[in-house]
Amino acid sequence: MADTYDAWAVVVFRGEGGWQVAQLPPGIAEDLDAVVSAVRGQGAGAFALVDVADEFFVVVRVVAGEEQFLLSDAGAALDWDLALQVMDRLDLDLPSDAESLDLHPAGELALFADLGLGALELGAILGDEDAYADELLASLARRLGFADAFEQVVEALV
Repeated sequence: MADTYDAWAVVVFRGEGGWQVAQLPPGIAEDLDAVVSAVRGQGAGAFALVDVADEFFVVVRVVAGEEQFLLSDAGAALDWDLALQVMDRLDLDLPSDAESLDLHPAGELALFADLGLGALELGAILGDEDAYADELLASLARRLGFADAFEQVVEALV
């Protein structure tokens, strides 16, 4: 497993003026429980986006007290601790080495359905095998309507 992370994380929530994006503390991407706590601290409808080394990303959302997770590539769990933590929370088996060669997401593809982004459309975004994780997250931000705030925060992070 990778011991150090080249990662960043943001929390997205609705404020008075619409979507707000804020940086989460450095190092939080190594601990799924810390990410979940940060999301819970922002209130209803908030979610976190975590990019790890532009290899994969994790979305954590809490809706009506229920935690929802999306891992952009289940194969990342073979190499990265955060991805393994997500697979454990989802109670999913690790992919085999052969399966890990094929990019496939794990978790709740419909986690943004209430925001107008259904599972099929999210699956299409995730299906871009040529895109890096940060590019996929930027696509997600554009589709959900917080691209400007997202880009501003992420540019300051990287």
